[in-house]
Amino acid sequence: MGRRIWSLAHGRQIAFGSTAVVMGIVNVTPDSFSDGGRVETIEAAVKLALDLRSAGAEVVDVGGESTRPGGESITALEEQRRVIPVVAELARHPQIIISVDTYRAETARIAIDAGAHIINDIGGLQGEEGIALLAARSGCGLVAMHNGRDRDRLPDPIDDQLTFFQRSIEIARAAGVPDEAVVLDPGFGFAKDPDENIEIIARFGELLRLGYPMLVGTSRKRFLGHVTGRPVDQRDTATAVSSAILRLRGASIFRVHDVASSVDALKLADAILRSQGGSPTS
Repeated sequence: MGRRIWSLAHGRQIAFGSTAVVMGIVNVTPDSFSDGGRVETIEAAVKLALDLRSAGAEVVDVGGESTRPGGESITALEEQRRVIPVVAELARHPQIIISVDTYRAETARIAIDAGAHIINDIGGLQGEEGIALLAARSGCGLVAMHNGRDRDRLPDPIDDQLTFFQRSIEIARAAGVPDEAVVLDPGFGFAKDPDENIEIIARFGELLRLGYPMLVGTSRKRFLGHVTGRPVDQRDTATAVSSAILRLRGASIFRVHDVASSVDALKLADAILRSQGGSPTS
């Protein structure tokens, strides 16, 4: 793949190379699966984002609606009420690159206008078509996540990933989104059982054939609890281990709750890759 630059809104960019990129999670929701209700004010959200940045996160991902199984759906206006003031305040801190976790085109548009650099779409561009059009117009970075919910899936989990992503890529290109703006996410935990999640990790290299940088989000997911027997608030060690494994297998960006533990694990993975004379993107 070679060294790549991820092109983002407002003239920002991220270089993929010998160092893993960490994305810290800021959930401004009352019901997220592991940290719901932790952040109840704009000030608390901004403080958390700054703390995540200090711990080593290059990007913070702000979300206003829980996407856990059975999570309560909210209106677009409520999502915007939660997210946009946080984005606007974070935009005053130029050391932070801001991602917004939304599948709604209007929320994405307002967030970019408020200063966000990346849209993280759990619908993989296959929900609201305006997401791709917005990315083309604004120049924002775009994460297209694989999602198995509410659709028929192929029996082989990697075949399903590749087929889904090929459609996402077609949508992005048809809208005029440059390849340099797109990152893919295999969507760990989204309509995948524990065995499927493990198989995706084991066969992760097959996803690199698509030629795009990969973002992964295993943080505190249920399949880690299935493997370790740990409750959700005790899965940061397993998260860090899975992040390191996925780094060695080719992932570039790591979306996590506990930044410090994953940063340490990823530093070790990066050192191993350097000793081998390369990186996942070289």
